[in-house]
Amino acid sequence: MSNLLSGIRVLNEILTAGVAITAFSLFLYALTFNLRNRVARSFAIIMLCVVVVFTAEAVQNETVPDWGQELLLQLQWIGIIFLPAAYLHLSDALLVTAGMPSRGRRKWAIRFIYLVSGAFLLLLLSGYLLGDFLAHGKPAPYLQRTIWTEVFTLFYIAAMIWAGVNFIRAFRQLLTRSGRRRMVYLMAGATAPALGSFPYLMYGSAFAAQHPFIFWSLALFINLLVGGLIVVMAYAVAFFGVSWPDRLVKTRLFKWILRGPTTASITLGLMTIVRRAGVLYDDTPYSAFVPLTMVVSVLMIEHTITILAPIWERNLFFGGDRDELLLLQNIEERLLTRSDLEQFLEAVLAAVRDHLQASSAFIAAVDSEDLAMVAMAGSKNMLEQDDFPEVLRASEIEEEQLRREFVWGNFWILPLRMRKKEMDRDETPPLLGVLGVTYQPDQEIEDDQREALWLLADRAALALEDRQLQHRIFQSLQDLQPQAEALRRWRTSGRYDSKTSILATSEKDRSVWVKDALSHYWGGPKLSDSPLMDLEIVRQKTAEHKGNAVNALREILRTSVENIRPEGQRHFTTEWMLYNILEMKFIEGYKVREVASRLAMSEADLYRKQRIAVEAVAKRIFEIEAEANDKDLGRNKLSINETKLE
Repeated sequence: MSNLLSGIRVLNEILTAGVAITAFSLFLYALTFNLRNRVARSFAIIMLCVVVVFTAEAVQNETVPDWGQELLLQLQWIGIIFLPAAYLHLSDALLVTAGMPSRGRRKWAIRFIYLVSGAFLLLLLSGYLLGDFLAHGKPAPYLQRTIWTEVFTLFYIAAMIWAGVNFIRAFRQLLTRSGRRRMVYLMAGATAPALGSFPYLMYGSAFAAQHPFIFWSLALFINLLVGGLIVVMAYAVAFFGVSWPDRLVKTRLFKWILRGPTTASITLGLMTIVRRAGVLYDDTPYSAFVPLTMVVSVLMIEHTITILAPIWERNLFFGGDRDELLLLQNIEERLLTRSDLEQFLEAVLAAVRDHLQASSAFIAAVDSEDLAMVAMAGSKNMLEQDDFPEVLRASEIEEEQLRREFVWGNFWILPLRMRKKEMDRDETPPLLGVLGVTYQPDQEIEDDQREALWLLADRAALALEDRQLQHRIFQSLQDLQPQAEALRRWRTSGRYDSKTSILATSEKDRSVWVKDALSHYWGGPKLSDSPLMDLEIVRQKTAEHKGNAVNALREILRTSVENIRPEGQRHFTTEWMLYNILEMKFIEGYKVREVASRLAMSEADLYRKQRIAVEAVAKRIFEIEAEANDKDLGRNKLSINETKLE
């Protein structure tokens, strides 16, 4: 039984260190990729507490003196003390993300819980929270419990229950299937840190002292569970505050876990086993196999990840989009960049010069209605001629001369044309460019030289054709990028907040909408077709205006402009600056120059102040929209409750 208990304790030490490594890696992940999101920030605080708890536990062993173990135990309790406040912080962030912003009470409650945790920290440092250190305590060295320890245990349980209730409230707010699924993952993973710290609350209890085997078996199981659950929790949190596609989030997190905590934990476990085996069989605390095991383990694991990464990425994360994503990957790998094109054409020119023993050669591509030099080899002085653009007109030859070179100055010119695929048989292929090579007076081209020359010309034409095609692809991608970014942002914002949906936009987008609507305040497409028409407050006001949504939006704009009007009679002073700009430019219809003149400012300064004023109006409009959504949600809940009562 004693050997079995020792084995369980060794495994527990390895798992404890593995949990600490995993938590620290996930803490760095949250700081690296989505720190701006409040859910990710509160998750990072929880991971930091877990790192403190499990690192302090993993470092403790027989080689640490008593004063060192006492210090580590106190450090461990610092992480435990702040876990309840961090959990409430996370639950509040989830409620805000789900569309239930705090009206002040939750915010002050969380601050109060952090203050209570700070008070318990002061009790720990002053020696009241925990008692004396027992170096030979059962089941492990611990600090004795006091009455304040029992009070903290009750506080710990109550705060965790409160946070759990908030998790459930946030879950009920979600309507999207993906949001509810990830909230379930988050709630399941959130039990990990709470479970992981609970065994340390049992130190000093009668049960732990009387049943060490059960205690250590339970601790082993909990540590194993914690290691998996915090990864599940990190997976759910990874989607908050980012607009990346789901496959990219999953791939990035999976690689992070494999290359970080998985590699480190496996390496640490193997090193521990090798070191313990050396002590058991040779009675030596150090073995030369320990560093060798570390090096081999890291290299083999990283090599395995690199080899298998494309396979598991395709099978786990691509889903039904596998063909499209593989095509994009192939394009990235086989793309002919500008440098690749220049290298290939330089190789073609080198072969051309070698076949004809020419001193100079060049390839020029058609750019708009002119020629642009793409590649050149040999003497550049040969091309310094004023009539170089004439090559383009000289190359426009008849169809029967498509495979015939012609003379321009000291050069033979070979037209480079597009291939005839997907073209009518009688249609002349468009010109892509020209290939020029110098010749000597009275020099004739042999048949085999002409055949090789035109073969090289065809390859150069193929490269220029790919160049044109890729240019169009890049142009399309550049045009697509802003729309794709907006779609990803709208999709992300509507993933958890049921009320935002497609209208969830950035403040910049909202300001643009408001400015456009104000610019057509007295009528125009920017007012009648404005995205602001989809707001709830516009729908409510439309009924008051006999179904005229334009008049409803106009009233809302006017009310929001009046909201920034200072009290008293109108003046042309600094405090009236923003209101006067909006009133004169948009409502009264003055031109920019007239407004700047009357307000005694430059036009550049006027545009800066106008941007601030429009942002203020946009902020007010969407504050009213949020209030309207909250009232509508309250009415829906009330009607549901009344229906249940009936």
